[in-house]
Amino acid sequence: MNPPTASDPELPAAGPPPPLPPAGLPPSLHNALASALGLAAFTVVFTALMAFTHEATRERIDAAIEAQQMRLIDEVLPRAQYDNALLQDMVRVEGSAAVVRRIWRARRGNAPVALVFETFADDGYGGRIELIVSLDGDGRIGGARVASHRETPGLGDYIDPTKDRNKEAPWIGQFAGVDAALPEAGWAVKKDGGIFAHRTGATVSARAVTRALGRGAAWVNARRDALFAAPTGTRLGADGQQE
Repeated sequence: MNPPTASDPELPAAGPPPPLPPAGLPPSLHNALASALGLAAFTVVFTALMAFTHEATRERIDAAIEAQQMRLIDEVLPRAQYDNALLQDMVRVEGSAAVVRRIWRARRGNAPVALVFETFADDGYGGRIELIVSLDGDGRIGGARVASHRETPGLGDYIDPTKDRNKEAPWIGQFAGVDAALPEAGWAVKKDGGIFAHRTGATVSARAVTRALGRGAAWVNARRDALFAAPTGTRLGADGQQE
């Protein structure tokens, strides 16, 4: 019996021979090089996929962030009071000494109505407390809200009206209508000689918010006209001067 040949129907067609390492390249080094090339190809494909996913979801993410910002702003400044695109009418304050961050200008028929600004307290019981505040044309606080905090649940978190058990008169509501020109000594809780109430057993949180609101309101009020006049997108230093 003759041995089978490549033309016998029982045998599968022969494929191309496996690639051989370059002359003089040890097989172990060839395998390592192949693995590295495979990993590089995977990285390229994965990066391209992530970039595509980011691009496809960026608009939805940006829309969600914008909606969250507007929800907070609506709580301190009703939309009926202005008619401009508020989030696009903004200046920014930068620098480690800054007491406010972004400032949005509310206008009606191009006339100044109010300023909405971000300020913060770094001395909260649980760390930084982020705040958003409006200042009306008369230099009075229209409203204030806590944007984020890590104060103790059930104790110091009453600074956030969504956590305050007194729904009819939330603690932070007492700042509405306060003149930004109030002397610095007045921006304190009553226990410390100021004019603002606090809750027994949770003074640290109230102190931090009160001082932060006083600093931020005074800074913005002192530069109100210049802030409205600054071109959109202007970046200011902690002293209020354009950088």
